Amino acid sequence: MTLDANLHGDVLVIALHGQLIVGNRQALKQRVLDDIEAGTRKVVVDFGNTGYIDSSGLGVLVSLAKRLRELGGDLRLANLNADLRTLFELTKLDSLFQIADSREQALASF
Repeated sequence: MTLDANLHGDVLVIALHGQLIVGNRQALKQRVLDDIEAGTRKVVVDFGNTGYIDSSGLGVLVSLAKRLRELGGDLRLANLNADLRTLFELTKLDSLFQIADSREQALASF
């Protein structure tokens, strides 16, 4: 997995490329934690180029969302394909995250 991170105003947008799995989840976690430490409170994770997330990847997303909410911020998700959307629905995580169809919708939701 690789990730591209860019600021759009005060929102950090992270585009993931590849699978979010146990072997690489720490890269995403550390990147977001570093930005939280620097003052970022709004994060969008764009899954447009991601086809698979394992349970450890889901765990990282939950952990980051919790941390951001403790600080008055939020983590939003964008561009989930049908399989990923089903995964979030089956695990009931669709009630924890605001999921947008596009990056633009996710940005506009803040």
